[in-house]
Parts: sequence; structure tokens; C-alpha cells
Amino acid sequence: MTTLPFDGAITRFYETEAPAHIRAAIDEGRKKDILAEGFPYDHWMDEDDYEDRLEALQLELVKFQADVKATGKRVVVVFEGRDAAGKGGAIGRFNQNLNPRIAKVVALSKPTDREAGEWYFQRYVEHLPTAGEIVLFDRSWYNRGVVEKVFGFCTDDQRAAFFRQLPGFEDMLADEGIHFFKIWLNVSRAEQLRRFLAREKDPLKQWKLSSIDVAGLGKWEAYTQAIAETFAATHRPQTPWHVIRADDKYRARLAAIETVLSRVDYAGKNPEVARAPDTKITGGPEIWPASDDA
Repeated sequence: MTTLPFDGAITRFYETEAPAHIRAAIDEGRKKDILAEGFPYDHWMDEDDYEDRLEALQLELVKFQADVKATGKRVVVVFEGRDAAGKGGAIGRFNQNLNPRIAKVVALSKPTDREAGEWYFQRYVEHLPTAGEIVLFDRSWYNRGVVEKVFGFCTDDQRAAFFRQLPGFEDMLADEGIHFFKIWLNVSRAEQLRRFLAREKDPLKQWKLSSIDVAGLGKWEAYTQAIAETFAATHRPQTPWHVIRADDKYRARLAAIETVLSRVDYAGKNPEVARAPDTKITGGPEIWPASDDA
């Protein structure tokens, strides 16, 4: 018998600790059924339609990249969300056909001792783009607002200082002329657990699981509170959050790309393709529904 990572802790949580209605939703749902109550669609998007739409958007991204390089634009896209919300998948489709020297992915690990002694934003600043670059952050400085709070990795005073300093930091990015986007992929509790269970059983995906994932299984409410506080403190007209309900990975990936392309002018842009994302699953923090977090 294959040994499951973390001694099967995810399956054990599912069998003994997960709320009954979450277990029932997982048990009764088929692979591409939407498990969250109140989600505007019952099933994932048709795969053929998704592939056609993705191909068209990726062609737009290639044109976007060429324009960024030619004009010296600077672009920053922050991808945030709970564990297993689909950040890596969305980033992967965004930069799948782009030049990695132009479109760079930044996924920082735990701070070194030296970095822990620096100004909190310092290690992120060194990864900001120069002229002609796109930087995609797979998690970002918002770790302090959510994950560090939930696990006690920062003090309340440190987090308060983060919230005080953040508006000025992000305003400087916008004032510099950087095209700056903050994308929050929201996943429901049942869908998150279903994805964790699938990862636990798949040898090709087990590497995605971490001790933080396992420890976080019982901290859903703490995460919810930290996310709500972060939205309240950091959703501002100058630098708003773009929330995407991500239980359907196909629609979420398309919406993430559309969020960026629809808001930036670039040479050769096809507005019929680079259109605004589906308003049924996108918006600001106000679309972050309680039913997804039950």
C-alpha cells in the first residue's frame, strides 16, 4: 500500500473532523460538479469551449508581451488565495507561451535570517519589474495579512505596521506607472478539501502539499477572519482587489487573464477577446460570499 503524505492526515481530517455537510458535498459531487452553494454555475465550463477561449486569450497575451517589451511597460500581478485555490494553475496558463525573461514568476520561500531582519517589503521590492517586464507573484507581501496572522508567524504589532505601511507602498507602485493588479482566487471549503484529497492520492501532485496545508485544515474560520480583515484594510480605489470565485478552474483561469488584458491598452489588442471577465464570478470583496466559506 502506498504511504500517503503526512501519514494520511488529509483523509483523516475528512473522515473524522470535516463538517458533515462538507463531507456530504464531496461524497455526492461528481468530478466537475460545483460543490459550493450559491455558485452561479452547476458544473465546470465545457472543456472544448475553455480550450478555444484560452487559446484566443493566450494569443492576446503574446501581443501584450510584445507591447510591454516595446514600450517599456512594467506589470505586476499578485495572485493570492487560500491553499489549493488554483493560483499555480492560473499563473501557468498566463505565462505558458510567454518568454520567461520577460514574464517572470516569483514564489518566495520562508525568509532567511537576514531577510527576517529587513524591512518587511524589502525582499519583494528587489523582484519588481524593470522596463519591459511582467512579474507574476505566486503569493506576495499579503502573507503577513493572512497566513502569518493565522499561524502566529508575526506579532499583532508587526501586522498593524504592515497595514499602516501598505497603502503608501502600493500607491508608490501605481504612482511609478506600474500596471498593478491584485487577484484573489476564492475557493469554497468543500472544493478545497476535495482538491487536497486528490493531491494526497496522486503521486504526481503530492509535492504540492505542505505541513501548512495540513495544519490549516482546522483553521478555516481563522483564515476567513484574517482574509476579511485584509480586504477591509487593503481594498482601495487606487489598488483594488479583483476577486474571482474559483471553484471552476477553467472559468477562473480565463477570468484571471481577462482581468489584466481588459484593463491595459496594448498594440494589436482585440477587445472582443480581451474583454472584461465574467461578472457572475468576478468583482471586489463584496462577491466573497459566506456560503462559499461555510
